[in-house]
Amino acid sequence: MKKTIVGIGEILWDIFPDRKALGGAPANFAYHCMQLGHEAYAVSAIGKDPLGEEVKRELANKGLQHILQEVSFPTGKVLVTLAETGSGSYDIQENVAWDHITFTQELEQLARRTDAVCFGSLAQRSEETASTIHRFLAAMPAESIKVFDINLRLNYYTEALIRDSLEHATMLKLNDEEVSTVAQLLKLEGSIEAVCHQVLELFALDSVILTRGAYGCNIYTAGGSNYHPSKEVTVIDTVGAGDSFTAAYVSALLAGRSRPDAIRFSTQVAAFVCTQRGAMPALPQEYRMWLEE
Repeated sequence: MKKTIVGIGEILWDIFPDRKALGGAPANFAYHCMQLGHEAYAVSAIGKDPLGEEVKRELANKGLQHILQEVSFPTGKVLVTLAETGSGSYDIQENVAWDHITFTQELEQLARRTDAVCFGSLAQRSEETASTIHRFLAAMPAESIKVFDINLRLNYYTEALIRDSLEHATMLKLNDEEVSTVAQLLKLEGSIEAVCHQVLELFALDSVILTRGAYGCNIYTAGGSNYHPSKEVTVIDTVGAGDSFTAAYVSALLAGRSRPDAIRFSTQVAAFVCTQRGAMPALPQEYRMWLEE
């Protein structure tokens, strides 16, 4: 059954040495949810400039529904440098359009019928957008899924931001590089597993998802934990792989799949995205078919 899913926050152009590609974790998430059969929306802001017009054309070409507020700030850009392993480093512009998303009646109406949302820390670097995200979360149905895909970038996060986001979330998704930072910010001690369980309990989350790149992923719940290894692939680049993982996991849960099945599926989808260029490759039709069985 088709669900309403939203990715809210940054939308931008990833500028690579040889090309540019539309990106931003919430938009990536929404795009993959759409490919997996849902009514998905990217919610963000763009500038009144050529790059903003390109964003609209690109989303239209991809068939992704969106609410893009046009503001008097430039459309976001990120300079991406890829290492030999395929991992990326990022130079993120400040005071751009997605720092100025406002909460409107249109967003409130969307929130009231949203089954799942994904939001991160980066877009909350500005008080204006952070307030909009929190108001959106508050307007959502009580039983909805609220994924905090922490997505730590540079110095655009604080202890207060992390704590506040976790208070509003039902699920946390982070990677192995982010665990130590979260532990330090929240003053938690112990192994990676211990930290994940402490976060789960402290904030009454439904689950904590830990992705570990080539070493697989873990999901922690009140009932214990599940592990699934990564699929071996030839990596082209990892940009957007984590977003596709989150989209696949949420889509599988909304389709009524078990957590172990959802983890296996998400790992497979993310592995495929690692073999493609850019954050929004077309997914094989078999993935959607599996969810609809």
